[in-house]
Parts: sequence; C-alpha cells; structure tokens
Amino acid sequence: MIRLPCLPCRLAALCLALAPLALQAAPFAYVSNEGSGTLSVIDIATDKVVAEIAAGKKPRGAVISPDGTRAYVSDQPGNRLVVIDLTARQAVGSIPLGDSPEGVGISTDGRWVAAAVEETNEVVFVDTQTQARAFAVKVKGKNPEHAIFSPDGRLVFVSAEEGGAVDVIDFAQRAQVGQVPVGQRPRGIGFSPDGKLAFVAAETSSELFVIDTATLTVKARLKAGPRSNGIAVHPDGKRVYVSNGADATVSVLDVPTLSFVATVGVGQRPWNMALSPDGKKLYVACGRSSAVSVIDTERNVKLADVDVGKLPWGVAIR
Repeated sequence: MIRLPCLPCRLAALCLALAPLALQAAPFAYVSNEGSGTLSVIDIATDKVVAEIAAGKKPRGAVISPDGTRAYVSDQPGNRLVVIDLTARQAVGSIPLGDSPEGVGISTDGRWVAAAVEETNEVVFVDTQTQARAFAVKVKGKNPEHAIFSPDGRLVFVSAEEGGAVDVIDFAQRAQVGQVPVGQRPRGIGFSPDGKLAFVAAETSSELFVIDTATLTVKARLKAGPRSNGIAVHPDGKRVYVSNGADATVSVLDVPTLSFVATVGVGQRPWNMALSPDGKKLYVACGRSSAVSVIDTERNVKLADVDVGKLPWGVAIR
C-alpha cells in the first residue's frame, strides 16, 4: 500500500513550493540608497520596509526585470552594474560598465539594460540573457544622467546634464541619430504609454519639456517647480509627475491641457520616482529626508513618509 502524506503535510509542502512565486508577485518598491549602499524594499500593500539588500558602495539607478526576479543597480564608485536576485534578496553578480554609471533603463521585454556612464559620455548596453556588456554608444552631450528606452524599444533617450540637450540613440543602429535642445541641466525622462511624447525635466532652468518623438522636436516648454528633476508618467498617460528639489514638492501635469493642476508637498530634496502598477500611488525618493514620500494620485495628497536608507536616489517598481 502506498501511504500518502497527511493533508497538513501536503498543504505545508504546497506553501513552500509556492513561496518563491508569491515573493516574485508581491508588490514591492525598491529604493536605491546611495548613502547606505542598500536597496530598501517597501511592501506597497502596507507601505512598510520589509528588507534591506546590500547593493554596492553607492547605488543609484535601478530597474526590475519584467518577471520580478532580478534587479539591476548601478554602483557609481564600483563602475559596475550589480545583479540582485530578488527572491533570495542578495547580489548574485556584477557587470563592468565604465567610470561613474548613473541612471539605468530597461527594455520592455527585459532583454536589455541601458546605463548612462558619466565620465566616458556613453551609454552602455547590457544583455540580460548573457549577463554581460554587449556594446556602448558614445553620445554628444556631456555627463549623461539617465538612459530610458521608448516603449517600443526602438529609441533610447539620454539626458546630458552638461549639454542642455537630450541625445537620441537608435537601438537597432547602435548609434546616436538625433539631439533635442532643452533647458539647462536636463535630468529625468519619461515616455507616454504610446511612446508619442517624451517628458524631460531641466533642473537648473526649472522647466519641463514635452518632445514629439516622431519629429524629435519640442512640442511644449513649461515652467515647472524650482530645480525640477524627476519624472514619472501615469499608466493612463493623462498625468505626469515632476519632482522639485528646491521646495520639496511634486507638481502634477495634466497632459491633455499641458497645464499643472496640483502641487503636493513631500520630503526634502525629492529626486527620482516610480508609480505603483495601478497608478494609484507615487513613491518619491527624498534624499535629504532619508525617506520615501507616498502620494495618493487620485486625491493628490501625501499619505506617508517611509523611512529608508541614507540618501535615497531613486525608486524602481516592477
């Protein structure tokens, strides 16, 4: 006779088997803390920090793979991309990038990670299938800060802090194919869901630029809050959020009218941001507060300040 395990034992075994899947599916926000060398893990359901993951000496840009199993984090002094297993919550490898990498972007399919490398004025592309550097593209602008894929993966927009412009890379050609002049010290970049518009914050000139991605021309130039830098675009494409570093606020842009409709107070020195998958909450890294401010995007009010590591630089959410 074959003896089957008792029902409680079978249920326990099933729970253990499903635990990794549940972990991957959980709604987490990952906060890169350049001052403490960690990723703070925030459970979006409770807005509580549930873990801290070592992520290099000075982590900055971070992206999450589409399946939620990996994070790719730029370690600026380490000149590398740290690969983190999000199920085990530990680093499992690193990939050389070049001197002083900053912001990173990931293609929609998760195959490619683009890293802006400051000192060499280039964007390095990493193949996540081989876990290796594949190629690099020199850009004309100096001191690239962010490198963001368009939704269709065809273009990569790169903000050049010292160039007053956005460099445009054609991914298939592996080359820069355009440059769009914007305000002084461009920082954050975001695309509309259909990829027809790009939004760029210029920090020194405190402006928001709206770029037509088909013609690579500026469609609108708007006065933003003081020292505007971070950008987040709502999943419905109707709202864009701009963090204002000098006055601890986030401005809300109504895209159809291209007008700002709200301003929300947050922590000190708000920087990069990310929205929850449903777009109902915005997570804002506030460097000088060592906290992440959480905004209710339906009411445009701050819900909480979540204490994280030192000097949070950005937030990544799958």
